[in-house]
Amino acid sequence: MKALNYILPLTLVLFYSCTSNEKKTDATGVFEATEIIVSAESSGKILFLSIHEGDEVTKGKVLGQIDSTQLYLSKLQVEANRMALLSGRPDVQSQLDALQSEIASAEFEKKRIEKLLAGDVATQKQLDDINTKIQVLKDNLKAKKIALKIQTEAIDAQSEALKAQIDVINDQLVRSKITSPIEGTILVKYAEEGELTAMGKPLFQVADLDRMILRAYVTGDQLPRLQIGQKIQVLAEVGEDGSREFEGEITWISGKSEFTPKTIQTQDERANLVYAVKIAVPNDGNLKIGMYAGIVIPK
Repeated sequence: MKALNYILPLTLVLFYSCTSNEKKTDATGVFEATEIIVSAESSGKILFLSIHEGDEVTKGKVLGQIDSTQLYLSKLQVEANRMALLSGRPDVQSQLDALQSEIASAEFEKKRIEKLLAGDVATQKQLDDINTKIQVLKDNLKAKKIALKIQTEAIDAQSEALKAQIDVINDQLVRSKITSPIEGTILVKYAEEGELTAMGKPLFQVADLDRMILRAYVTGDQLPRLQIGQKIQVLAEVGEDGSREFEGEITWISGKSEFTPKTIQTQDERANLVYAVKIAVPNDGNLKIGMYAGIVIPK
């Protein structure tokens, strides 16, 4: 009987300590992460793909290469065609200088004839002839300018078209490099070095695990106590230690209600309509995709 008297208070103390340490959550949800399936942006043989599942990768770093030899050779060919085209571009100034020199010489001759005519040494016909010659030379200069402009513009237009082709090839060369669009962790690797791939074929899946997103569901009564940017307490079941507390920040609140998902339980069993809420939580390495967690809503 004495033993029972000792055991009973000890049991009550243990029960009280366990229940008092457990924090009641007001809503629960599941952790998600920004997951992206990276697909090939060009077709060809994978020359290398230096990643493994679980690797940490940085945004924009080259992780692999799809064979782009034919693209590079096409680029060289187009560049050579463009250089050949530009070499045929007329030297406008040198061609105009010759005509302008003739006009200047004719103008000088006109002045000489005018002086001779004033002394009755030259005739009016000589002056008329030189004026006609000057006008013809000026007309030729004007026509030459127009012709050279048309020829130059045509060559420039063809050159720009070839430059655009080079830009397209350069873009395709960039797309033949395999990179990650985000900084994260490789979850799944779908392709291997030496395989033939095609545009749009999945290569690997990457996720940002440093910042997990808890998608929780709250009732209409709880909604007024939440706002975007608000810091909120998150309790996650981590390992054998039970619930661990994390600080999260509300990044999104749904503008419309929906039926309670079957996998989510709210504190109010009578609530059929709930609102989805996204909470960003910094990950110390213990939070996993699909892990359940709860939130404590300020009163």
